[in-house]
Amino acid sequence: MPKISSDTLWDVAEAEVRNKESRTDEEDAEEDAHFPTQRTVFFMGSKAGGKTTILLRFLDRDEAAKPTLALEYTFGRRARGHNTPKDIAHLWELGGGISLSDLVQIPITPDNVSSLSVVLVLDLSKPNALWETMERLLDSARNQVEKVCVSLQKTGESRLGKQGVPRVLPKDYPDRELISPFPVPLLIVGSKFDIFQDFDSEKKKVICKTLRFVAHFYGASLIFTSSKSEATMSKSRSFVNQLAFRTERPKSVSTDPSKPLAIPAGFDSLNQIGSPVTSDVDIGTLHAKNPLDLWKKVFERVFPPENTKERKELKDPAKDPQYSEPHIDSIRAQKDQELEQYKREQAKSWKSLALDP
Repeated sequence: MPKISSDTLWDVAEAEVRNKESRTDEEDAEEDAHFPTQRTVFFMGSKAGGKTTILLRFLDRDEAAKPTLALEYTFGRRARGHNTPKDIAHLWELGGGISLSDLVQIPITPDNVSSLSVVLVLDLSKPNALWETMERLLDSARNQVEKVCVSLQKTGESRLGKQGVPRVLPKDYPDRELISPFPVPLLIVGSKFDIFQDFDSEKKKVICKTLRFVAHFYGASLIFTSSKSEATMSKSRSFVNQLAFRTERPKSVSTDPSKPLAIPAGFDSLNQIGSPVTSDVDIGTLHAKNPLDLWKKVFERVFPPENTKERKELKDPAKDPQYSEPHIDSIRAQKDQELEQYKREQAKSWKSLALDP
């Protein structure tokens, strides 16, 4: 007659917890290999900078890129082997450049922050808008990640996972004590290299060195791409694959300003990057708060930021020319005119009323 266990449900649960606590990382990894994973990759960057093109190339979709309306979602799946469950990558894309940066709160949540990665796409053909775009979007994403982490810590939840948020760089990471890593894995993509390569050599050098410093400062990978170059698009796909599905990280490095940059995180250093490119000013005279601020001041001397007073940010996508629909817009304009006419008529009617004393 089989022996009947006298263990209660709580005894079984307690034993299971002790068993999990005693497992090694290798044993956990072996067990995780049999289950599908879900990760989130959030694309943001310059308006009309090529985010959708990179995303479609990653998904291996042969279709024309369309303007992104505010915030869009899609997903990708990848099987690790034969007859194995497919891993899922949740892919979010923020449109509108910096004008809709408030929407970062939608794709960055307590449920996915531990498996989140960010791809920042910067339009190399518009260097005067580059720093502000980079600064505003990275600040928005960082603030949202930190806000989510604080809320999780307050509630005592342990959804930050083994990846760790904010992430901690390995002890042997170059210049580890001198940089400030982004709280989640970050990939910086310089797009439209085909236009950038025709720039003056000194200007190209300034842009390349600056982006190398920024990427290294944030512990990010950096690549340059062009939609007209299959080689660079294929490389961008490999880098995004690594974020989405944890495939092997690309290891080839290119730091030549005359060629598309490709520098995986941890493969650069402050010594290799050197000091900011300055010819008309003494760095010592620039009053910078920190190294990042110093590079910003030098960069903006060469590429003055666009006049923010003249550039009107469009919070309402309906007024953004990239989303124009001639037929619908004409009807909307007609209705707006009718509304204004109605308001004027109502105002006159109220003024004409004779009120009793």
